[in-house]
Amino acid sequence: MTKSSKDVDLIIAKARDWRGATLAKVRKIVLATDPELAEAAKWKRPANPLGVALWEREGIVLAAPILKERVRLSFFNGASLADPKKLFNARLDGTKERAIDIAEGDKINETALKALVKAGVAHNVAKAKARKK
Repeated sequence: MTKSSKDVDLIIAKARDWRGATLAKVRKIVLATDPELAEAAKWKRPANPLGVALWEREGIVLAAPILKERVRLSFFNGASLADPKKLFNARLDGTKERAIDIAEGDKINETALKALVKAGVAHNVAKAKARKK
């Protein structure tokens, strides 16, 4: 069963504008997608003492930093994932990562986001199985 993180609760609570609400919505979608995802906040540093919300299963599937004018969903193996609904709109030139930047007022395509999360999990699980052979 997916367990939410108190650290991610704090990140959402401290972002009192649309970005916190957007991260809360993304979190709900992500956690509903795969019951085995682990949620955490990582990469805490002086410039960002609360860190970044992320979800893992056999490695990081995606991270969701709150940036100045957007919430970014960074899929760590996004370049390997099919994106038929063209959600990826940032970090498109990377060899590994792809991202979705969500600006104020943007609608989230829940069905397509769930499909990307499932694909990210499947990618990580397949890589982990291959390593174990």
